[in-house]
Amino acid sequence: MTGIDQETVREQTRRRYAEAARDASEGRAACDCGADNCVHVAGGRGWAAVMYQDGELEQLPEKAVLASLGCGNPIAVADLRPGETVLDLGSGGGIDVILSARRVAPGGFAYGLDMTDEMLAIAEANAAEAGVPNVKFLKGNIESIPLPSDSIDVVISNCVINLSTDKQAVLAEMARVLRPGGRIGISDIVAEDGLSKEGRREAGLVLGCSAGALSKSEYVAGLEEVGLGSVSVEFTYEAAEGLHGAIVRAEKPY
Repeated sequence: MTGIDQETVREQTRRRYAEAARDASEGRAACDCGADNCVHVAGGRGWAAVMYQDGELEQLPEKAVLASLGCGNPIAVADLRPGETVLDLGSGGGIDVILSARRVAPGGFAYGLDMTDEMLAIAEANAAEAGVPNVKFLKGNIESIPLPSDSIDVVISNCVINLSTDKQAVLAEMARVLRPGGRIGISDIVAEDGLSKEGRREAGLVLGCSAGALSKSEYVAGLEEVGLGSVSVEFTYEAAEGLHGAIVRAEKPY
């Protein structure tokens, strides 16, 4: 992609998520996959109603639930521990940041990174309503994380990396900010290895949530290229023909 193309795609994504934030602020489920899917599949509360347990949702402000646009539940696989520092890439309405902050307390901290002012405003309000003090939301792009190297124990993300126009930059940035021994626990949309790039684009249009997903082998190779080990990509459900919700794990060697 040219720089102009990257900026165009990024701006389209920003506008879509700004609209989703406005929906959530007005009491409607934020739907990146189409309103019919959200209402029909998730009972009008958005995808959080499908991906999270009732006990987790009961701990959250309603607008955090309505603003959820994820494709999985990275909290369920990140194995967060008290005292750890967590970074959520594309934090949206703050659902995973709030849940992470509670998991890593006492002594831990959770950052959320998002490029959308409207989502950041909702996330900050949600964290305040939830009474979670050990959080901070940052404005920026996931291709250039505004945090120091070797500062994060766990990177999580929920259906955001597939939207990036420079996915290898995102993977490199995750590796950079992780401390030695740190790890990632990500939910994302991932393509089957046999699906062509044209097939990925077509499936992404049907799904409505994906802009050029990496294939499983590309994800593994990309994470290994930036120096991460113990890489695994596990399909969890079929999101569209040839595209799957997936759990991605990796570790930064000591």
